[in-house]
Amino acid sequence: MKIYQDTIIALATPAGSGAIGVLRLSGSDAINIVDKHFEGKFKTKNLNDVASHSIHLGFIKDGERVLDEVLVSIFKTPHSYTGENVVEISVHGSPYIQQQVLQLFLKNGVRHAKAGEFTLRAFLNGKMDLSQAEAVADLIASDSASSHQLALQQMRGNFSNEIKKLREELIHFASLIELELDFAEEDVEFADRKQFADLVQRIKQTLKKLVDSFALGNVLKEGVPVAIIGEPNVGKSTLLNALLNEDKAIVSNIAGTTRDVIEDDLVLDGIRFRFIDTAGIRVAQDEIEKIGIRKTFEKIKEAKVVVFLIDACALSQSASCHTDQHEAVLQAFETELQKIAQKYPEKKILIVVNKIDKLDQKDYPEELYKYPIIEISAKYKTGIEKLVAQLTDLVNKGQLAQNEVMVSNARHFQALSEALESIMQVDAAIQAQLPTDLLTVDIRAALHSLGEITGEITTDDLLDNIFRNFCIGK
Repeated sequence: MKIYQDTIIALATPAGSGAIGVLRLSGSDAINIVDKHFEGKFKTKNLNDVASHSIHLGFIKDGERVLDEVLVSIFKTPHSYTGENVVEISVHGSPYIQQQVLQLFLKNGVRHAKAGEFTLRAFLNGKMDLSQAEAVADLIASDSASSHQLALQQMRGNFSNEIKKLREELIHFASLIELELDFAEEDVEFADRKQFADLVQRIKQTLKKLVDSFALGNVLKEGVPVAIIGEPNVGKSTLLNALLNEDKAIVSNIAGTTRDVIEDDLVLDGIRFRFIDTAGIRVAQDEIEKIGIRKTFEKIKEAKVVVFLIDACALSQSASCHTDQHEAVLQAFETELQKIAQKYPEKKILIVVNKIDKLDQKDYPEELYKYPIIEISAKYKTGIEKLVAQLTDLVNKGQLAQNEVMVSNARHFQALSEALESIMQVDAAIQAQLPTDLLTVDIRAALHSLGEITGEITTDDLLDNIFRNFCIGK
């Protein structure tokens, strides 16, 4: 494992002009280096002698040349973000000034930080575990209330505390079993088999709950994909535009206008949804439309929620609609609905009847009333709030609201799945009353998988892969 001894620097605020820019240094020599180029405005003494977590007004100088009037914040080891001496220099927000100050320290032996290196040092110095470090990146990237809350829970240690508790209990019994192997010839038993069996059951249930939570945790983090489907010209693109409150998709009376997939994100009630406008489902008129319809079914497979749109006028016997095809339309709708429900039984499907503004009376076929329907006019945005309420209700936020531990990271999900598989092998071995030495292999495998989550077991390659996705300065 790499151990960093040098001092690093990076701009911790976004590049470009602004009111201020913040340059962050970390390393054992950070305070000494800044002190050489800092002149306090009010006779500030040597920065090494000032209190930690204090701020000082003065000038950063390159020899006799003043580069800027600054505020210098001092954080002394070990009470800092990285666990090292940390200095943050607040300069005026001119890109020129920021670069001048940055170059001054680079010329004086400081190294430019790599992506995520400040947080990497915090992990290596024991200020946070690996899952908490990953949550820092998720917190920075959060763009909705739900993804923010998930990242904050993980960064505060809710998830890692759960994993550490499981691992400690398993290590305790594993050590007793290993001890038994040392005294195998004397036939002694240090680990109570009933207690151990109860522990394995409890760990198995906890791991299964965490693994299952990934289905919701991941979509709350990445956004809930919602496919808007239906026959051509039922108003799918109009609905997308109404939800987004902008003309994202081209709308016309010509059937088959949408031939490719159009996507956009929208935050509703603190949850990010990814709406997908698809090509109309019908017998394709040409090769391009055929490709679009094939993509529609691909997006149905990816979606967590399917909004199935029907034309109210095509279904109704109302005189204003001038159609007698409502039975055929209903039959085609039911055929497609059953096909989707059978192929993807886990999909949540909302049936939405559009264009109700065209009806002089609601006169749908009786068969339609066996389905829970939402009536809207996408053109005039009537009933959109009811659709939005249904969408947000479909996403079960109960676990999040109750501050329950949820998994949203794919690496954690993989490690938990592997740990669960190993624990299930241990459980099977206990039930079959297999020799103790056969249990230890799977116990070690479970401990290894859990240790990978929090960073008790890790490699340079794993750390490089995680932290290269961070921004510079964090």
